[in-house]
Amino acid sequence: MRKFKKFSLVLVVLLVLASMPMLFAEEYTVVQGDVLWKIAKKYDTTWEKLAEINELKNPNLIFPGQKIMIKKEEKAEVVVKPEEKSKNLVILHTNDMHGFFKWGKYNGMGAAFLAAKINEVRENNENVLLLDGGDALQGDNLVTLSKGATGTEIMNLFNYDAMVAGNHEFDYGHERLKELEGLLNFPVLSSNVTNAEGKLLLPSHIIKDVNGIKVGIFGLSTPETTYKTHPDNVNGLVFEDPKTAAKRMVDELKGKVDIIIAVGHLGDEGDYSSMSVCEAVDGIDVFVDGHSHHVYDPAKRVNGTLIVQAGEKTKNLGIVNLTLKDNKIVDSTSRMFNKKEAKATVSEDPEMKALVDRIVAENKKIEDEVVATSPIKLEGEREIVRIGESNLGNIITEAFIYYSKADVALTNGGGIRASINKGDVTKGEVLTVLPFGNTVRVIKLKGSDIKLALENGVKMLPERSGGFPHIAGMTVEFDSSKPAGERVQKVLIKGEALDPDKDYTLVTNDFLVAGGDEYEMFKGKEVVGELGTMDQLVIDYFNEVGFDKAKVDGRLKDLNK
Repeated sequence: MRKFKKFSLVLVVLLVLASMPMLFAEEYTVVQGDVLWKIAKKYDTTWEKLAEINELKNPNLIFPGQKIMIKKEEKAEVVVKPEEKSKNLVILHTNDMHGFFKWGKYNGMGAAFLAAKINEVRENNENVLLLDGGDALQGDNLVTLSKGATGTEIMNLFNYDAMVAGNHEFDYGHERLKELEGLLNFPVLSSNVTNAEGKLLLPSHIIKDVNGIKVGIFGLSTPETTYKTHPDNVNGLVFEDPKTAAKRMVDELKGKVDIIIAVGHLGDEGDYSSMSVCEAVDGIDVFVDGHSHHVYDPAKRVNGTLIVQAGEKTKNLGIVNLTLKDNKIVDSTSRMFNKKEAKATVSEDPEMKALVDRIVAENKKIEDEVVATSPIKLEGEREIVRIGESNLGNIITEAFIYYSKADVALTNGGGIRASINKGDVTKGEVLTVLPFGNTVRVIKLKGSDIKLALENGVKMLPERSGGFPHIAGMTVEFDSSKPAGERVQKVLIKGEALDPDKDYTLVTNDFLVAGGDEYEMFKGKEVVGELGTMDQLVIDYFNEVGFDKAKVDGRLKDLNK
């Protein structure tokens, strides 16, 4: 009997050891004629890494029979096996990738590293969901040049379970959004957007059975879409208050599922935030958010809901671990897997890398044409252009004035999507800055309309806003400490005070002419001129006039600073 117990104990130990991940490095035995760089090449690594791993004082001196460790085993993203009758569910999440699927110095890890980590988590965990918080298919030229189609190829290879429609998914028009949905092998969700017939534009929710865990997932799109994309793109659509839609979805899913997840593109700014939804609606277990491009690390907790968001441009992969007993959540943790960690712990997924490389090659002829040479860096990051004056915003509006001969110019910071580095400027860079294909229009309006427009542009300060105005042909003083609508204190046009009753011409983009970013005062105004696209206008200005106007000169001054 004692022998049997000992045997059982040994057997248990062996089984436990067998279930543990391998901790030993792969070894190579040196043979005559070997040199370190050849060994490194054979194993697709570098001699420097091998020297570091093996603590070689002289990398040029290795001997036949010597053991060389090839790769240290990296710590896998493994959820600790819970006690009996418990289960784990891992939720991987992304948001606001904006087509930045290439590794970039100032952007994210790219699709190939991201896919490698996702695959690793799936291999090491039985129950995994992959969700996206929207704005995946528009932004970088990699996806924009095909109006999102190449983005669907990449998203399909990731094998997402669901995503929500972000405001920029509508940038190609809602008909194109439906076409893109048809190209995807997973659903694009939105429970609060209906068409002219009152029918849902997209599926409201799905129920997934993840190895016996029933998960209800519903989508919420921001009502800000009505003015954060071109109004023509959402013509006939109605965006319901997310709180109302969320309550309806929770009521519908309750009793049918074990876990309720909202996949929202709401963010934490403005009137329609994920926090306000969770405060108002009970019963949402996890809210995968997007839109504000923020990193929640650690996750936010509001009214019992875990709210997560992973930044932007593939800079992070969010990882949520839920522990369940009797299919009820008893514990939850979250963390971010970032670009630095990706570079150190995983290798690029070859299939994803091949796909991205193919798309890059197809776009290369268009993107690589050098169209100008800039003597300075042109600042266009959202942290700058959505809150204040920038040299890039100023040169864009100066180009508007130069070609239109209008009295004043105004464009929105949300339409400026990136910076341009010093040196050669390619067409691809300009398209990255101005990816929407907007045309330039001249409208006739009163001085009072110009003041209203400026008030609209600065009303959200100190919060960032896509409607923040970049101007030319006028100087403006405002006070951000005063109530919204009463902030603009002084406007000079050609050295003279703005006359509220006088007719002026203003040059802007067609998005704002249609009332985008809440510039309602521009809607219906007489269009007295129309030029080409913003990107081509700016390229022409770079070449014809140059970069002298690319400077911050105090034309838009906050008296509160």
